Amino acid sequence: MTTLLDLAISVALEAGALAAKRRSEGVEVAATKSTIVDIVTEADREVERLVIDRLSKARPHDGMLGEEGASVTGTSGLTWVVDPIDGTVNYLYDIPHYAVSIGLVEGDPDPLTWVAKVGVVINPASGEIFTAEAGQGAYAGTRRLKVADAVPLEQALVATGFAYAASTRAFQGDVVARLLPQVRDIRRLGTASLDLCFVADGRYNAYFERTLSPWDHAAGALIAREAGARVIGMRGAAPSRELILAAHPEVAARLEALLDELGEFEDF
Repeated sequence: MTTLLDLAISVALEAGALAAKRRSEGVEVAATKSTIVDIVTEADREVERLVIDRLSKARPHDGMLGEEGASVTGTSGLTWVVDPIDGTVNYLYDIPHYAVSIGLVEGDPDPLTWVAKVGVVINPASGEIFTAEAGQGAYAGTRRLKVADAVPLEQALVATGFAYAASTRAFQGDVVARLLPQVRDIRRLGTASLDLCFVADGRYNAYFERTLSPWDHAAGALIAREAGARVIGMRGAAPSRELILAAHPEVAARLEALLDELGEFEDF
């Protein structure tokens, strides 16, 4: 499996270099997707084409699933799940907090049932690269990652994110307003894959978000889990569009209970 991790790292580094080059040249919105704030740039599409091309040539029998439309059913039982530029709004505004995320999963490309095997998340703006291989731990470069020790919720720095639909964002904002007085503080940096890596590195005590797509967390969830985090979905299920929550197991249990109490798990 290490060979597959090496492949993912190599492709992520090349993709990150391309994303950074296009950012330096100037970026414009190419299209919107689900809402006017859900944007895609031509760089997103170009980076995804590069990633899929490199992976397909190296692993022609694997499946491919990408945010910008890549969808290939393979025969190997493995699927690469790709977010070419996670944090596109940050990328558009030249905020140095975006990522190339490449995950490799076994089974159907469904986060409710897949088994994550490899994860790589790179921030081209900072040069940081986070990696994990199932059962082998998580790393930032050569430094092994470890989730922060458990703390009471009032001492927990909690990260989150928001959906694209205005009505859903309003609901989420109300929950966060009631959560804020009960934790140390809230962070919303806008890149789910990096948020999960920051949990893995102990920079956050916890992270939760709803309405994520598979490519947003395929790599980051494995990195967080391999660093010792409990990574769960709605009411203890596997992470999915319904919910992802990552934290030290004790903190995860406390935050899950509090979010349930605050109504976060209600239907939008």
